[in-house]
Amino acid sequence: MTYQDITVARQDRVVSITLNRPQAMNALTTELLGELGEALEAIAGDDGISVMVLSGAGRAFSAGVDLKALRAKGIDISSGNVGDDLNNAALRVLTLVETMPQATIAKVNGFCFTGGMELMLAHDIAMVAEEAKLGDTHAILGFRPSWGMTQRLPRRVGQMRARELSFTARTFGGVEAAAIGLALEAVPAAELDARVETLAQAIAANSPGAIAAYKDLYKQAENAGLDDGLAYERDTAYDIPDVGQRLADFLDRLGGKS
Repeated sequence: MTYQDITVARQDRVVSITLNRPQAMNALTTELLGELGEALEAIAGDDGISVMVLSGAGRAFSAGVDLKALRAKGIDISSGNVGDDLNNAALRVLTLVETMPQATIAKVNGFCFTGGMELMLAHDIAMVAEEAKLGDTHAILGFRPSWGMTQRLPRRVGQMRARELSFTARTFGGVEAAAIGLALEAVPAAELDARVETLAQAIAANSPGAIAAYKDLYKQAENAGLDDGLAYERDTAYDIPDVGQRLADFLDRLGGKS
């Protein structure tokens, strides 16, 4: 299948998907997420594939939601929510990443913010470049998370660190991401591809059935109570009156007036 916003390549039992909007730092749109969901569904149903690796083209893994596209569509963001179309497309993708029988690796090669970080968190393993920049920046703009940040982030880094990262919305590097448990390892960007390939091939050499069983069992162990938490995060509405002005100010600073 031909895609516009992603590329898919296969080597033996490993499939690599690349988010391919480098001019927009691989910002997430309904269209991109729709293509990603289609690709993941096909991979999930292929028992000849053991590992899926997701990365981004250019300087970013993903900068998060495409805010210009969001504003252009006239979405009501008064509650700090990005809207049902984008939410549903994203949740389909994150659910597939988390539940597909294949092992999944997020290869975070560069900028990884907000929705991009939520996408990363759904993977079994995250590998980051030391030079990568990450952050949960929802609070800067007045958005509230709806793709699993409040449920998955504390499971990786602990409740107190998760709150600090979300409340401050600060940017941090790949070395710190590995140090706090957000990523498995941080390596120099020039070595990231080779390190991830070695890891993927080591996984692919083992029993696909055993990997699928491990994945399900680890999910059950880790996610006790997660489904309820995800549903609460998704469905609870909030009044965040400054989100519109904050988004407008941010886009204006980027030169994004329309």
